[in-house]
Amino acid sequence: MDKYLTVILIFMMVGVPISFISPTTGELREAPLYLLFYASIGGMCFIVVYGSYRDRAERQKRNAKRRSGR
Repeated sequence: MDKYLTVILIFMMVGVPISFISPTTGELREAPLYLLFYASIGGMCFIVVYGSYRDRAERQKRNAKRRSGR
């Protein structure tokens, strides 16, 4: 996976607990930020799927190049 995607993935992983815990007080929120939670989960899934798709495409190109003898 690309280093930029990894950084974005880490920020999204941090967003999940922030949606339930207030960063200023450290206590549980009375009304959790569900939009932030679901956006973080969806973003993480998208990054993992996109990263694996891109890695697979690069691997197929390398294999085709290797098979052609170049």
